[in-house]
Amino acid sequence: MIEVTANNVKFSAYRADPEGPPKGAVVVLQDVFGVTADIRKIADDFAAAGYVAVAPALFDKVKSNIELDTSAAEEGRGITTELGREWPLEAIQATVDTVKDAGKVALVGYAWGGYLAYMAANKVQGLACAIGYHADGLLEGVREKRRVPTLIHFAEQDPAIPEEEIIQFRAWRPDVSAFLYPGATRGFVYSAAPTYNAEAAEKAKERTLYWLSQYVVGQGPVQMKNAGAYAQAKTEKKGKKKPEADDMGPPVD
Repeated sequence: MIEVTANNVKFSAYRADPEGPPKGAVVVLQDVFGVTADIRKIADDFAAAGYVAVAPALFDKVKSNIELDTSAAEEGRGITTELGREWPLEAIQATVDTVKDAGKVALVGYAWGGYLAYMAANKVQGLACAIGYHADGLLEGVREKRRVPTLIHFAEQDPAIPEEEIIQFRAWRPDVSAFLYPGATRGFVYSAAPTYNAEAAEKAKERTLYWLSQYVVGQGPVQMKNAGAYAQAKTEKKGKKKPEADDMGPPVD
């Protein structure tokens, strides 16, 4: 664990380093349960893939060492409400600053962390891209153009994100690559959880690692006047999604 400071508030962060020279860095943003074993494993996996990975314990501003089980989601949501949005964004900026010497930096967030990654992408400096898993609340900033490349993974059976919201989000933000995973629910990437979906998790991992290789390891996005931070291929209008289809935006492979 390392210690980071944002706006005079100290908080801890779990850090995992690759064996060799880093390809870049990934800031892993927690869900409403804290920096749990699931989040730490995800950070370890990014380190194994060659990135410095840091997961800030954003709940530390309220109380240190909070790790909630899945039955305490309401408690976790209460803490996120108490934190608001401004300080978490300050903490994310401070965390990004601690790893920028490793190269370009990406945000990867889960649930509440996915929401923060999406919002931070337009607020935090020094980011190459942002990726969110089963991130709810995205309609809040849906009209704001993306400053950096953004990838979102949606679970088809997520009780917190109605299908109508996903459709509306995609309609407003065709510049975001959004994928839907049939049969998956919230937490489908947590390998030790009952919600784990191996097929969906593997597909999402492949797309995330490709995204990192493109924007963190590869050449950064080109700033374009009046067009956000990058230009993605426009999505074609499609009819009703076939059951086996999970691509909700521009393909990444």
